[in-house]
Amino acid sequence: MTYIELSAWFVGAAAVAAIVLSLVSRHRPHLTAMVVTIVALFLLTAVFDTIMIATGLFHYSPDHLLGVHIGLAPLEDFAYPLAGAILLPALWAALRGRLRGRDRESAAPDGGAS
Repeated sequence: MTYIELSAWFVGAAAVAAIVLSLVSRHRPHLTAMVVTIVALFLLTAVFDTIMIATGLFHYSPDHLLGVHIGLAPLEDFAYPLAGAILLPALWAALRGRLRGRDRESAAPDGGAS
């Protein structure tokens, strides 16, 4: 399996999980915040992966890479921040919605009892 195949599965799983979380939750992540987060994470990944690869902390087998690099970082390295920026805001919104629902129930005059 190549790194791009692994990355595609990883991003795909994150996207499916984010969609499911968004469907079961009434709260949606803010698209603008996700885009800003993706840009910031891509910049940080490009800088710090380039530094780590240049210093020899790790390397990739060229046989399993596409061959496209940003700095010294292979394109496949950007899948993980992309997956995180897709999944984590959806998870955060879903959990925040659950907590707000619980707070409303406990603030009800009868203590949330039915």
